[in-house]
Amino acid sequence: MNAKGELLERITVSPDHCGGRPCIRGFRLRVSDVLGLLGAGASFSEILEDYPFLEEMDIRAALEYAALQADHTILIAA
Repeated sequence: MNAKGELLERITVSPDHCGGRPCIRGFRLRVSDVLGLLGAGASFSEILEDYPFLEEMDIRAALEYAALQADHTILIAA
């Protein structure tokens, strides 16, 4: 499996966690939570300090997941 696939394995979706939203490795921390922290200016090290169960690769996985979600064609009716 390539590195991208290994990263995405860290993203889990379960109806029992966070209403079925994508989470990090089954924890109740959503991908959107991690992205929000990054967007607010938090560094990787700050996030890892605040959430000791996270690993750097979890943050990278959240970014990769977001990139894939944003990379699709949008059709606009003319």
